[in-house]
Amino acid sequence: MNLNLNMDYLKYFIIYYLVINVIGFISMGWDKFKAKHNMWRTPENTLLLIPLLLGSIGSFIGMKVFRHKTLHPQFKYGIPAFFVINLVCIYFIFKYLIIIT
Repeated sequence: MNLNLNMDYLKYFIIYYLVINVIGFISMGWDKFKAKHNMWRTPENTLLLIPLLLGSIGSFIGMKVFRHKTLHPQFKYGIPAFFVINLVCIYFIFKYLIIIT
């Protein structure tokens, strides 16, 4: 079986994946900063949308590093659940877009 990679799609996917995970990490830190300084906060739906859009690793690391939202069940269990969903999505992205058989 001969597998070829569509390098354009792979390049764009890697860039997107890195950017969305950096955004996830920064969003947790930024919301923690705003919480400490009694500023307007990032809506929880926004903080949960980022992991859904393949940013679960960055959001999870940010949650642990900044100790932010670690006791909220929707984050404590939701972000790891989004990670599993992300793995399934990545599988299909590679299967149908990036790997050409």
